[in-house]
Amino acid sequence: MGQESFIYSFVARGTMILAEYTEFTGNFPSIAAQCLQKLPSSSNSKFTYNCDHHTFNFLVEDGFAYCVVAKDALSKQISIAFLERVKADFKKRYGGGKASTAIPKSLNKEFGPVMKEHMKYIVDHAEEIEKLIKVKAQVSEVKSIMLENIDKAIDRGENLSVLSDKTENLRSQAQEYKKQGTQVRRKLWYQNMKIKLVVLGILLLLVLIIWLSVCHGFNCTD
Repeated sequence: MGQESFIYSFVARGTMILAEYTEFTGNFPSIAAQCLQKLPSSSNSKFTYNCDHHTFNFLVEDGFAYCVVAKDALSKQISIAFLERVKADFKKRYGGGKASTAIPKSLNKEFGPVMKEHMKYIVDHAEEIEKLIKVKAQVSEVKSIMLENIDKAIDRGENLSVLSDKTENLRSQAQEYKKQGTQVRRKLWYQNMKIKLVVLGILLLLVLIIWLSVCHGFNCTD
């Protein structure tokens, strides 16, 4: 992979290009500028346009746009890696100061060679960067799966909690039913005992009446 994989790059504040770099001639700067005009100014995002076997890649963040035009054979991930590197360097050099006041193309002399160096670095280390991107993607996938499993575990936990609540309610109801059953049995026992005592009292009263009658009729004296 040669450095010619990257064709053109610029950094813009809004739609104003502050610095640009290329070693090639063509209409790609005007096409990139047209794409820049169409970008949502308030959005922090990444965009890629395809035109004539080239990709126009944009990274928009905090009112600044970072662009690189590359041959379509170069992966989008590599182009984005270049833009991330340019963004970090630009913010480190000019963030909060010169970047907010610079006039169009005024940073070409200072930052143009810097973009060239980043192009060379990315091209020379493209294989390692692609491997790193794949590892990050795998880590992100694993993280996503773990979060999904955690969500499912939480859902299961909620279901178990509901089941536990239902079980607790059933246990409480069972205890209440047992308590009520005990009270009913006691009530029935008291009622049964009361009936037995009444019957026993009646029997004793009858015995007493009979005894008194017998004793009165036969003069029960010594």
